[in-house]
Amino acid sequence: MSATRHEPRARGRLAALLAPPLLWLVLAYLGSLAVLLLSAFWTTDPFTSDVVHTWTTDNFRDILTTPVYRTVALRTLGIAVAVTLLDALLALPMAFFMARVAAGRLRRALLVAVLTPLWAGYLVKAYAWRVMLGEHGIINAALAPLGLHGPGYGTAAVVLVLAYLWLPYMILPVHAALERLPAHQLEASADLGAGTVRTLRSVVAPAVRPALLAGSVFTFSLSLGDYLTVQIVGGRTQLLGNVIASQVTLDLPLAAALSAVPVALVVCYLAAVRRAGALDSL
Repeated sequence: MSATRHEPRARGRLAALLAPPLLWLVLAYLGSLAVLLLSAFWTTDPFTSDVVHTWTTDNFRDILTTPVYRTVALRTLGIAVAVTLLDALLALPMAFFMARVAAGRLRRALLVAVLTPLWAGYLVKAYAWRVMLGEHGIINAALAPLGLHGPGYGTAAVVLVLAYLWLPYMILPVHAALERLPAHQLEASADLGAGTVRTLRSVVAPAVRPALLAGSVFTFSLSLGDYLTVQIVGGRTQLLGNVIASQVTLDLPLAAALSAVPVALVVCYLAAVRRAGALDSL
C-alpha cells in the first residue's frame, strides 16, 4: 500500500528530471532539423541572394537532375561504405586479440592505445596524415625502396584517414561483444570437432554481428557528414559536406536541401540496423 502511494511521487520526480534534457533535445536538435527541412523548400533572389520564403521544390529537383550533385552524393555514399568495411576488417582481428588472446597488462595497454587517439584533436590527426601522405612524407619514404608510391591526396587518402579517425568507434563495441562471449562456447565448439573457420562462422560471427552493425552506425554516419578531412587530404575530391559548406553563403535553401540527403541516408541506415536488432548493443 505504501509503495503504491509513493509511486506517483516517484514518477513525478523522474518526469521533472527528464523534462529539461528532453526539452533541449526537441528544441535544439529536432527543432533545428525541422527548420533545416523547411528552409530546403525556400528559394533565393537571383540578384541579391537573399532567402525568399516562397514554397518550391526546385532545390530537390535540381539535386535529382543535376549530374554533379548525383555524382557527389554517390561518391560520398561510396566513401562512407568503404570506410565502414575497412574499419570492420581492421577491428575484428584487433578486438579479438584484445579480448580473447591478450591478458593482463597487455590487454590494458592495447585498450589504452585504442582510446588514446580519441584524446587528440581532430585537426591535429588529419594534418598529421597530410604530412605523412605528402610527396616527401613517411609513407612514400617507406615505399620507395620497394618501387612503390603512396596514394597521395585524393579519394583513397580520404578513405584511409577517415578509417583511421573512426576506427576506435568500431573496435570498442566489437571488443565488448567478444569479452561477453562465454569461453565455454568456444571450448564446446572445439570439443565437437569444429575447426577455426567453422567456430568463427558459427560461434563468433553471430556474437559480434550486432556489435559490428552498432559500430558501423558511427563510422557510416560520421563519414557521410565529414567535410574537413576531404579539404585536408582530398585534393580535388568533392563530397556532400564540401558542397553544402560552399553553398551556405551563396544559396542557403539549396544547402539545406543537400543536407537532407545525408540525413535521409542515415535515417534509412538506422532503420535497417534497427530491424537487425543492433541498436540494442549501442
